[in-house]
Amino acid sequence: MRKKQSKKRPLLPDPTFNDQLVTRFVNNLMWDGKKSTAFKIFYDAIAIVEERKQDEEKSALDLWKDALSNVMPHVEVRSRRVGGATFQIPMQIRPDRKVSLAMKWLISYSRKRNEKTMALRLANEVLAASKEEGAAVKKRQDTHKMAEANKAFSHFRF
Repeated sequence: MRKKQSKKRPLLPDPTFNDQLVTRFVNNLMWDGKKSTAFKIFYDAIAIVEERKQDEEKSALDLWKDALSNVMPHVEVRSRRVGGATFQIPMQIRPDRKVSLAMKWLISYSRKRNEKTMALRLANEVLAASKEEGAAVKKRQDTHKMAEANKAFSHFRF
């Protein structure tokens, strides 16, 4: 890297929940710069979660945060070339990358569901992830399994 690393720009908290994490999620959800549409999808999904939740003491936003933490991976495998062979080496993940991966997985697996609207898809994926089921949680488990399987190569870590 020749130039200095760019500074992290502070995110404005979202208007409804006053939470920066929500803004970050909506920025990942957004397509073609349509932020207001992304916010509408997110808020509609939260409203659907609110009416469908079984747990009465938790709010829908807390349920969404639980779902996000259930999807967050702790280790991942990285490829590294050692003497002509490529090894999959398990490594710890930085906290900001954990959150980014969790958001991306939650959104991408929501998009692959086959409910009618994106808000409904997102709400159902959030409800599934908060119960530790669903495709996004399976992705995290697969990532952890792969890291566990390649534990023998962890001494190649740099």
